[in-house]
Amino acid sequence: MSGLKPLARIHRPPRSAMQAGRANTQEWVLEYAPAERLRLDPLTGWPGSGDTRNQVRLRFPTREAAVAYAEAKGISFEVEEPPRAKPIRPKVYADNFRTNRGENWTH
Repeated sequence: MSGLKPLARIHRPPRSAMQAGRANTQEWVLEYAPAERLRLDPLTGWPGSGDTRNQVRLRFPTREAAVAYAEAKGISFEVEEPPRAKPIRPKVYADNFRTNRGENWTH
């Protein structure tokens, strides 16, 4: 490595498509940016690199804890704020059978 401080990204991971709840979405993650490009292994043809920091994912309960860790270790970082969540409008099954529905019955 050439004297540059490692660059890291602090963010909140998005919810998985297979996940309905909010588990594991309230924590903050510190991930390192790749230090070198991936190259193909001549024997297997699989992509890889000598950089092992891209395998490290540090989890923190709060944004402030992640920032404090990065500052204490001298890691340059950028913080990505999570997008604002849209409010979820609860649906009522009885609305399917209202007589004054705005849209046509489709099934």
